[in-house]
Amino acid sequence: MTTTIQDQLSQARKNQILEAATTVFAEKGFQRATIKDIAKMAGIADGTIYNYFQNKTAILLGLLDRLNETEARAMQFEGAKDTSFNEFFSAYLKYRLEQFGAREIALFGIVISEVLVNAELRQEYQTRILEPTYAVAERAFQSMVDSGQIPAMDVPISMRMITATILGLIVQRLFGDPTLEKRWDSLPEVLPNLLLNGILNQERKTP
Repeated sequence: MTTTIQDQLSQARKNQILEAATTVFAEKGFQRATIKDIAKMAGIADGTIYNYFQNKTAILLGLLDRLNETEARAMQFEGAKDTSFNEFFSAYLKYRLEQFGAREIALFGIVISEVLVNAELRQEYQTRILEPTYAVAERAFQSMVDSGQIPAMDVPISMRMITATILGLIVQRLFGDPTLEKRWDSLPEVLPNLLLNGILNQERKTP
């Protein structure tokens, strides 16, 4: 019981630091922000942050991990076993899109700009977040192909095309696309059907 309480307290403190970092990064950008700024925003001592994050880069990875919900992905894909593929895929995509409101999109812009110029961070992002996420998704979709639930496909490439579609829309929003700014809340209704039709209408082949 003590360990569970300690874990909860630790996670709460991490979330407090990440929330503060979100605000500070949004105001100052990653390069100009300091650990001292984040600690002040969080209302804690500078040294407390180092109990949870090694440095500012680790905080940035924590933000990416939280946006990605990396640890929750396996459980989310478990839902595919309890419903039809159509229902699962639509619900899953809608959920992921709904996680990206204006605040999250602004944060993503700040974070991704640093990922693009920081090779060490980019490698960490690939290893700690992208690769585990794709591994979970690929296993789930390959299982659905093998069971005949969906047509045969190049699963690794298909997963990346779905990701690229969503990332492309986020980037367009960051560029100030007026239609996306005005109608972002419509995407959870439109995009799942568009991608779902692409998956299900592939020529059926023997896996």
